[in-house]
Amino acid sequence: MKEILSELEERREQARLGGGQRRIDAQHTRGKLTARERIEILLDEGSFEEFDMFVQHRCVDFGMEKNKAAGDGVVTGWGTINGRKVFIFAKDFTVFGGSLSETHAQKITKIQDMALKNRAPIIGLFDAGGARIQEGVAALGGYGEVFQRNVMASGVIPQISVIMGPCAGGDVYSPAMTDFIFMVKDTSYMFVTGPDVVKTVTNETVTAEELGGASVHATKSSIADGAFENDVEALLQIRRLIDFLPANNTADAPQLDYYDDPNRLERSLDTLVPDNPNKPYDMKELIRKTVDEGDFYEIQPSFAQNIITGFGRIEGTTVGFVANQPLVLAGVLDSDASRKAARFVRFCDCFNIPVVTYVDVPGFLPGTAQEYGGLIKHGAKLLFAYAEATVPKVTVITRKAYGGAYDVMASKHLRGDVNYAWPSAQIAVMGAKGAVEIIFRADMSDPDKIAEHTKSYEDRFLSPFVAAERGYIDEVIMPHSTRRRVSRALQMLRDKKLENPWKKHDNIPL
Repeated sequence: MKEILSELEERREQARLGGGQRRIDAQHTRGKLTARERIEILLDEGSFEEFDMFVQHRCVDFGMEKNKAAGDGVVTGWGTINGRKVFIFAKDFTVFGGSLSETHAQKITKIQDMALKNRAPIIGLFDAGGARIQEGVAALGGYGEVFQRNVMASGVIPQISVIMGPCAGGDVYSPAMTDFIFMVKDTSYMFVTGPDVVKTVTNETVTAEELGGASVHATKSSIADGAFENDVEALLQIRRLIDFLPANNTADAPQLDYYDDPNRLERSLDTLVPDNPNKPYDMKELIRKTVDEGDFYEIQPSFAQNIITGFGRIEGTTVGFVANQPLVLAGVLDSDASRKAARFVRFCDCFNIPVVTYVDVPGFLPGTAQEYGGLIKHGAKLLFAYAEATVPKVTVITRKAYGGAYDVMASKHLRGDVNYAWPSAQIAVMGAKGAVEIIFRADMSDPDKIAEHTKSYEDRFLSPFVAAERGYIDEVIMPHSTRRRVSRALQMLRDKKLENPWKKHDNIPL
């Protein structure tokens, strides 16, 4: 028996070494951690239970039968994050470059099935070179099996991908179907075809970083929801994110202890909105002064910065925040902002997270670039997302709410549950200047008349009271009471029940 136990320990030790010490050292030289080191940081100490440590590939082509390693390039199992169960797989770049084989895929699909059956989040740590060429179609079939499970788990359990090295070819599509993708700056990249293929096909000369680095995907393509400085920061931020998310689509969001009075008044908010309607201010200040302890976890902070999305807590419970940002493009809605917010709202609706919306929007961005780029359909995505959402929806209009953008931003007409406005709110088809130029075109040559008409329009329409008179606004509130009002509204809505008509699935304007 002693010999058997000794052999088990030896086998485990060998498996933990992955591709060997030399390749582990090479990984460290690149500024990256190994798969097991990453898991150790991500999960609670001592909580990781590994599965399939001794699995090996079955390929016999191209001399592969002589080249095997325990684990076959991916570490799988489950553990806890702050005491909450999660399933995990981490690609091991030290073994065949983390490439996907048939058995490698089977390890991942097993853990995906376990996560779905046990209704717990799954986290994938990617650091790999794509499909294992020696296995051909068997590897491609493995990808297909992984993709199918990504789709089946979508909207049922949270799926999070962290790109911590190369991620190319078929490897990019599994993360693309998950709820959140995070990258590590300078050491990770994602693309369907690499720089060499791009050079051959299109004659473009581009580096891996320029083609698919973290900065590209976090600021331009919107593929990444965030980019972090190194492996350790990325893993610690994922731990923080998990704290905001429910385990599955029927579970409640985690309830954390809070020490922030829900009735707290913030007098500084009374002067947040400038007297000049064209002067910007920082909407993040309002969010931070609304949430518990000022703790706000922003999603896609570097992309479409004219709209803000992220998670906070009110009375210890997770809330999703969507807010126009007057500091960037005056908070206007464009194609990128619409897509960003629509995806976030749909995630919140999938997992029963209430949505709080702060509105200061002058409209949709005009111009040929936006129209040719499909602004109509992209804007409709956000409208669709708010309209189909059945979770509690609380809206606060702080200043401008003009035109169709007023409707789109969680208005009462899209089943907003509680819609508030600050006294500074301006709810109208458009701004006074544009409206007067259209209505009183004949008086354009008389500055005095135009000034009179403008004043009249502002008095009549650029206030929250016209909307309040029609019941489109439930109450005009003092800015300093926003936290208390939002908190009480969410309390009232905790037992909300709303179901959409039965359908196989909707047909969102993609």
